[in-house]
Amino acid sequence: MQETVFVAMSGGVDSSVTAYLLKEQGYRVIGITMQVWPSGVTDPDYGGCCSLAAVEDARRVCEVIGIPHYVWNFQDVFEQGVIDYFCREYLGGRTPNPCIACNREIKFHVLLNRVRALGADFLATGHYVRTMYDERLGRWLLKKGRDEKKDQSYVLYMLRQDQLPYLKFPLGDYLKSEVRQLASRAGLPVAEKQESQEICFIPDNDYRSFLEQRLPQAAVPGPIYDVHGNLVGKHQGLAFYTIGQRHGLGLALGYPAYVVEIDPSRNALVVGEKSHLEANGLVAEKVNFIPFDTLQEERTAEVKIRYTSAPAPAVILPGRAPNEVTVRFSVPQRAVTPGQSAVFYKDDLVLGGGIISRKL
Repeated sequence: MQETVFVAMSGGVDSSVTAYLLKEQGYRVIGITMQVWPSGVTDPDYGGCCSLAAVEDARRVCEVIGIPHYVWNFQDVFEQGVIDYFCREYLGGRTPNPCIACNREIKFHVLLNRVRALGADFLATGHYVRTMYDERLGRWLLKKGRDEKKDQSYVLYMLRQDQLPYLKFPLGDYLKSEVRQLASRAGLPVAEKQESQEICFIPDNDYRSFLEQRLPQAAVPGPIYDVHGNLVGKHQGLAFYTIGQRHGLGLALGYPAYVVEIDPSRNALVVGEKSHLEANGLVAEKVNFIPFDTLQEERTAEVKIRYTSAPAPAVILPGRAPNEVTVRFSVPQRAVTPGQSAVFYKDDLVLGGGIISRKL
C-alpha cells in the first residue's frame, strides 16, 4: 500500500523540493500550510514563512507537482504556544527563540498529532537534518545536515523517540545549492525565492513596537547599574535589551559597556566590560536527550549556545533537578543568554539540548 506523507509547506524552496522529492520517491504526498497570522490580516507579506503570499506560493508549487494542498488554521495554538511564550520570556528577563518554540509546540506536536490522527504515515519538513535508526541502541538518532551552513539540528533537539519514527527530512543529504538546482529542473516557481529572515509574527522585524503593543509593562523604565552596584543610567524597558548588547544603552562610562545581566526583580540592567560577559558554564533546564533517556554521568560534548555560534568543547553533568544539566566549558564562552537553547553534540550526532536558565 502506498504510504502517505504530509509536507509542511511554507512556500519556500526547501519545503517545495521536499514535497517534490517525496512524490518522486513514490509516496502519496499532501501539502499543508499552517495559518498562524491574526484574523483580518490583508497584507500578503505579513507573516514571513506563513504569510498569505507564502500560502499562494505553496499552492502554485503543489499544482506543478500534482499534489493536493490545504491550509489549516493553527492561529489559536500558535498564539498560546509561541507568541504568549515569547512575551512571557521577555517579561522574565530572558531572550527566547520562537522558532524552537514553534517546532516544539506546533510543527512536531499539534501538526504531527493531527496528520497521524488522519491516518498519515509521516510528516515531512524542509529542515536540513538527518535521522537514522540505530539497531544497537534501539533508538532513533538525529544528525546534522550535510550542508554545514544550512544545518538546522540546533532547532530540533527537542524531538523525542515517539516522534522521530514518523518524521522525514529529505534535504538532510543535500547542499542548498543542489536543492535550488532540483527546484529549477523541476520547474518549481520558487526556485530562486529568497529565504525570509524575519520572525513570522513580528511585522518588519520591529521587536520594540510589537512588545510595546502586547506588553505595555515591558516598556517601564528602570535603573542601569554597573557590576559594582553603582547607578550609571536609565533603561527604557527590560524587554528591549539582551545579554551582550552594546548599542542603544546611552552610556558614557569611559569604556565600551555591554549588558551582562537582566534583573526583572529590580527592573534593572547590569552593564560591564566585555570580560564580564564570559561564563565558565551554564545550567540548562527542560532538557531532552535523544540517544538516551537521561544523563547518568558526566560526558564530553560540543555545545552550541545559540543558532549561529560555533560548538564549544564542554563537559555535561547531571543537574540537581530532573530534566536539568550543568555544562562546564573548556574555554569560557561569551554572552550565555538565559532563554536561548544550549544544544549538545558529539561530532555530527545531536545528543540533546535544553533551555539556558542561568550562566555560571
